[in-house]
Amino acid sequence: MTITAKEVLNARILVVDDQQVNVRLLEEMLMAAGYTQVFATLDPTLVCRMHRETPFDLILLDLQLPGMDGFQVMEGLKASGHDSYLPVLVITAQPGHKLRALQAGAKDFVSKPFDMVEVKARIHNLIEIRLLHRQLEQHNLELERQVLERTAELQESEARYRALTELATDWYWEQDHEGNFTKVSGPVLEMLGFRVATLETEALPSISEGWDEEGRLELQRRITSRMPFLDVLLERTRPDGSHQSFRVSGTPMFDRGCNLIGYRGVGVEILAWGRS
Repeated sequence: MTITAKEVLNARILVVDDQQVNVRLLEEMLMAAGYTQVFATLDPTLVCRMHRETPFDLILLDLQLPGMDGFQVMEGLKASGHDSYLPVLVITAQPGHKLRALQAGAKDFVSKPFDMVEVKARIHNLIEIRLLHRQLEQHNLELERQVLERTAELQESEARYRALTELATDWYWEQDHEGNFTKVSGPVLEMLGFRVATLETEALPSISEGWDEEGRLELQRRITSRMPFLDVLLERTRPDGSHQSFRVSGTPMFDRGCNLIGYRGVGVEILAWGRS
């Protein structure tokens, strides 16, 4: 991110001082330096409203003001919550006020009587920082917008994929790294006749009757070796003598550190016939 000289000179600057001679001096200095948008007010009570209506890139603020001093003006600017960066350059003839002004939120200060070379340098630096800060805010907002758009696209894509999977297969499944089923879509209970968790090989012995061991062992071997598998055949003979045949496909899922976090896959019932 860079700031051009033209952007600096086009910055909006507000001079706040109750002494007309000081206002005129600063206005003439700024315009002579090439700044094109210089505003001024002798009334400190107007500053917050002016900044709220059209934000300034820098406010040159005298601390010794009648009715409402510079510290109160800064408190008002902060309380408005309009700006996360308070663009205030304090003008003071009281050395003891400098630290207090910085603690109150001022970004820098200049002392009276003015050293014009110093004043111009501090003004230029603060405006450049202010514009860079604004660019960063806009960049962050753009990144946030892109993230939200991308998230919405991914959610839509996942929903579309899930819908197509449900149409093309009998069930969709996901397991965590310990083999526990975390997502299931489809008529698994109706099709298999028992809870999904029992599909995991370690959970099968209690209901092992009727399942073909060869297919189950092959599935377990591939999962253990973290291999993808396609159309692994699982067969079952029900207590009533009828048969079921399934083809199960899956692929391992890894995180960015290449650690296994689970499996996802699909299954379809390919054969069912009654007792002959």
